[in-house]
Amino acid sequence: MIKFVNVTKRYSSDVFALRQVSFHIRPKEFVSIVGQSGAGKSTILKLLTAEERPTSGKIVIGGWDITDIKSKEVPALRRQIGVVFQDFKLLEKKTVKENVAFALEVINTPRKKIMPAVNQVLKIVGLENRIDYFPQQLSAGEAQRVVVARALVHRPKILVADEPTGNLDPITTRDIVELLDKINEYGTTVILVTHNREIVNFLRKRVITLDQGIIIGDQMNKGRYVI
Repeated sequence: MIKFVNVTKRYSSDVFALRQVSFHIRPKEFVSIVGQSGAGKSTILKLLTAEERPTSGKIVIGGWDITDIKSKEVPALRRQIGVVFQDFKLLEKKTVKENVAFALEVINTPRKKIMPAVNQVLKIVGLENRIDYFPQQLSAGEAQRVVVARALVHRPKILVADEPTGNLDPITTRDIVELLDKINEYGTTVILVTHNREIVNFLRKRVITLDQGIIIGDQMNKGRYVI
């Protein structure tokens, strides 16, 4: 599904975000990418979505070599990747269903297909009773579930969650992590970027550990991981 082969990202002659990073994430895997601030986690996400290009190395997603992807091809790539942000980025003047529907409207999805898809993902995330609420009427956990639904509505093969629980309390954090696990069970490849030790230990999934742009660990977690 995702291959990084000797990927280096350099911003200047002596500033490296990643150094010779290689890993392979298979279809339907759930992988946590962890490390302290500045370790290179965000750079990996930017490379995955072609927001940035590698200085050297090779990146392949679903058999598609995106190392030197053309600008006109980027929208097609991003339709394969759903992204969940820490700061919800919801449109305050749109309802829950309108926020989720907007993700399909901007890619010119036929109108007759939009609401069935919206209703389906809102049911998956447990918000079918909140479809007409506005963001300010939601709890933080509910708002994050809307973000997850919006990321899923175009049926991406990959879901990337970038510190999705950073603004949530411990109980709500557990709910969101369980939701991501449920989505993974449906067959979506999930990449979770976090520095939260409790989340990683709860999941007991594969963990890729970064430190100063270098992978220092890649192993299955047994509940004893310490960041």
